[in-house]
Amino acid sequence: MGCMEAVLLTWVGKRDLEAITCTDQGPVLSTLKAFQFSRVVLLSSYSSSELRKYKSWLVERLRDSAPSIESHHEPLNSPIDFTSIYQVADRHLQRLHSGQSNLSILLSPGTPAMQAVWILLGKTKYPVTFYQSSREQGVEQVEIPFNIAAEYIPSAVSVNDQHLANLINDQALVHAAFDDIITQDPNMLRLKKQAQILAEREVPVLIQGETGTGKELFARAIHNVSRRANQPFIALNCGAIPPELIDTTLFGHKKGAFTGAASDRAGVFQQAHGGTLFLDEFGELTTAAQVRLLRAIQEGLVTPVGSQKEESVDVRIITATHRNLIEDIANGGFREDLFYRVAVGVLTLPPLRSREGDLLHLSETLLAGLAKQDKALEDKKLSVDAKNLILLHLWPGNIRELRSTILRASLWSSDELISGEEMQQAFFHRSQKQDGLLDRDVSQGVDIQDIISELVGHYVPRALLASQGNKSDAAKLLGLKNYQTLNNWIEKHRVKIDN
Repeated sequence: MGCMEAVLLTWVGKRDLEAITCTDQGPVLSTLKAFQFSRVVLLSSYSSSELRKYKSWLVERLRDSAPSIESHHEPLNSPIDFTSIYQVADRHLQRLHSGQSNLSILLSPGTPAMQAVWILLGKTKYPVTFYQSSREQGVEQVEIPFNIAAEYIPSAVSVNDQHLANLINDQALVHAAFDDIITQDPNMLRLKKQAQILAEREVPVLIQGETGTGKELFARAIHNVSRRANQPFIALNCGAIPPELIDTTLFGHKKGAFTGAASDRAGVFQQAHGGTLFLDEFGELTTAAQVRLLRAIQEGLVTPVGSQKEESVDVRIITATHRNLIEDIANGGFREDLFYRVAVGVLTLPPLRSREGDLLHLSETLLAGLAKQDKALEDKKLSVDAKNLILLHLWPGNIRELRSTILRASLWSSDELISGEEMQQAFFHRSQKQDGLLDRDVSQGVDIQDIISELVGHYVPRALLASQGNKSDAAKLLGLKNYQTLNNWIEKHRVKIDN
């Protein structure tokens, strides 16, 4: 194994910037002269130009002994805003924390809020060494004589294991009706009305939408409001059936039909007789299974595996998928005749991120629901900082992700008020490289300059290719004034141009 990398993380303070024009070295330079580090990470809420100037000055003062220095311009809502300071500090500590690094934090530069956040993170989440620098005492390693983690008792400790298992189970309510679909969004309210109309008819329904948007909740509500409400509601996840078990799962089998068939078994069609059959992840069925399913839906007849006798079934079909079945039809992956057989009443559920006004309303409703299920979570409320983080997050997992995140934050919170820090810890941190330019999660922090550079780097080479290398024509294609402006963009954003 190689040597451990010694990393120092610090904000750049006012005294550090002033050191450029006076005899005072400032806390950062003083620390780097007193202790050896292989890598230094500078964070600054001052302007990018001030940060660049300071970094160059720092490298010049250290000369041959200069460690690897990286700098990050981190605009904050204000230098005393705990939420934005926490987000920046936690993101960098998480990035730098590894088994190959010894992490150190210089406490002295920055505001008291910045110092408080360093201590909270360094005593609860990340193993770090603290340093401080002052004119009077010089530079010294400091010990902080308390353990926040040991004194921090989350609500999870008092939640009964069985209750916790029930809280984790987020399946749609068995008796769900349309009142259980919580929304203030005009589009969702319109979909609820449409679903109520469909519930009164016997037509097949196709529910489309991303994972976690509430497709099963809609399906159960349609069933519970329909004339079949007192009959069975059978739900089947088509994506979870092994190919060799599709027929027996759908249509059942007779005793002795195959090895292990010790008795007759009803398939989901027979189980749902008189009621509703909900086929979730409908688009995952193989094309061979689609053929047999189409016949069963059209004719209301099924043949159990191992039997020569058809059985009549009376079921209402509700299907759901997160796939674009029209594209699958065009690609040969899904049968067009089956699609149009089930897509009579169609509901397309929007993702949570586009549901206007629903995020906080849903969050508070879910929080109240958790409190009803377990007294240990009673009186939990969301702080303003927690609400702001909820509004900033993109919720790729939709309502299912929102519910599990609210649950994690509730369990970890030691007070009645769930803080921004506790909500931040409850999030899953995803790599931004997987997101589109317009889908970056602002709650995790973004670098707008990098995003602009990525956009410029994408379109400039294409414009040059379209104009056969003529920069004046390429500039026109991009809406720029002239080729000189284009050159400036290429240089500023370091665009790679193939010759």
